[in-house]
Amino acid sequence: MTTEAVATDLQAFTDDWREWYRAQEARLAAPHGFLAVTGLHWLDDRPQRFPDAPGTWRTGPDGVVVALADDEKLVVDGTLARGEHRFGVLPERGSVEAVWGDAVIEVAKRGGNDILRPRHPDAPLRTAFTGTPAYAPDPRWAVTGRYIPFDEPRPTTVGAAIEGLEHVYDAPGRIEFELDGRQLSLTAFPGHGAGRLLVLFTDATSGVTTYAANRSLALEPPAADGTVVLDFNRATNLPCAYTDLATCPLPPAENRLPVAIEAGQKIPRERGGS
Repeated sequence: MTTEAVATDLQAFTDDWREWYRAQEARLAAPHGFLAVTGLHWLDDRPQRFPDAPGTWRTGPDGVVVALADDEKLVVDGTLARGEHRFGVLPERGSVEAVWGDAVIEVAKRGGNDILRPRHPDAPLRTAFTGTPAYAPDPRWAVTGRYIPFDEPRPTTVGAAIEGLEHVYDAPGRIEFELDGRQLSLTAFPGHGAGRLLVLFTDATSGVTTYAANRSLALEPPAADGTVVLDFNRATNLPCAYTDLATCPLPPAENRLPVAIEAGQKIPRERGGS
């Protein structure tokens, strides 16, 4: 390949990464994205009011219930809700978004707990956001691995950014790959979309240039022969890298890589990164 062709390929690789990066940042800083979260409220059978949401909230065997005052209202699934509204029993990692003026009230279940997580566009974390530092994209960090499915999905319990909370994922398989002459592997979790995978990991940069607790990498479905591309240039921060109002999962122990992957997003400025 000529020098000119190599330069053209590198430019295309860089342009694709920049487009991905801009989209990633836009989702994070959207009016009701994770930077707009103003509270993480844990529900139980005691009626509770919160300063950043309307109504009095409780939960129990029949799920989450809100009692709205006469001058309060929510819009749930396009329908106006007044008085008492029942959200029902939510599935694990499920959520419902109720609109309140220019805010969204997220009702969700995380680690077996019902929570309320209001999102306000004028949240200081969002309005002060200036972007996430990241390593410059480099093709050397895009490696091809092989996906090896388990005979049966393996229930895998991991910790969370919130102490005492646990998440359980059905891991469908692992990915084996080579990096800098070392044979490595990562347990994979189901991703967003049919056949897609997600890996949570840490490496030797974690706590130094990248966020200490976890890093995330979304993968396209493996090819028919099991090959899959791990482009670590697209390793992202989870919401807990920016705010304490997140319940993000931690990587399983086997996903703590003993190499420095100097690629992807770095420690956010909100956590002292630069």
